[in-house]
Amino acid sequence: MNDTALGVIPGRRSAPIVSTTARHPGKLSVCRTLCSTCNLREFCPPCCALSRSEINLADRLVFTRLRLRRGESLYLAGDRFTSLYAVGNGFLKTTAILEMGRDQVTGFSMTGEVLGMDGIEEEKHTCNTVALEDSDVCAISFARLQELTMAIPSLQRHFHIMMSREIVREHGMMLLLGSMNAEKRMAMFLLNLSKRFAAHGYSASEFNLRLTREEIGSYLSLTLATVSRIFSRFHERGLIAVRQKFVRIVDRASLERVIGRAMR
Repeated sequence: MNDTALGVIPGRRSAPIVSTTARHPGKLSVCRTLCSTCNLREFCPPCCALSRSEINLADRLVFTRLRLRRGESLYLAGDRFTSLYAVGNGFLKTTAILEMGRDQVTGFSMTGEVLGMDGIEEEKHTCNTVALEDSDVCAISFARLQELTMAIPSLQRHFHIMMSREIVREHGMMLLLGSMNAEKRMAMFLLNLSKRFAAHGYSASEFNLRLTREEIGSYLSLTLATVSRIFSRFHERGLIAVRQKFVRIVDRASLERVIGRAMR
């Protein structure tokens, strides 16, 4: 099995983008676009469920499309919170700096998910967010979004659903780290990925990651050696198959039995 990266999210075409210099190291590509003309709209969580008439209303909110190159920061801990970010295409991780100066992976987001809600309460971001591959992200002004939800009730409901998902996911992570052994953590991690990929129209049994094993270990509070050992063990037992960058769930029922319950 490969210790570097476990996969790639399938790429999609994007609209022409004009380059500009980013606030953070490296360069971002930026353009202004409307919801009705954005070719990533079907993957944008705030807009994908809107009707045609609601999308026309949503055009009051001009989005900023960002193209992040691999390794570039979307925002850093301490940055002022102004926007939410819908991932139109790509894979990003969030990290926090621990007291000892070590980076802890606290989460990851893929196509069809939203970033930035960590900054709502304090009006500043509490973590760093970095692209693990070239990614397209829509920056949505939070102030304008709040105004727009007054005119589009379904958008407000959809936003509440997104916030609820984040709360449930964070609660699940606390449960994962607080009460599960290493094998259960890894099984839950793989099944959670399967569920998230399926929710966005991808295969639930075969998927690619941009997380290295070291990053997976950081996220699950496991050592690199433990992560590699469990991947090998699951592979030998026929629960999963790993081929270069691809991971395939071979025996989902057995993987669910590792954690003691089914993932629905």
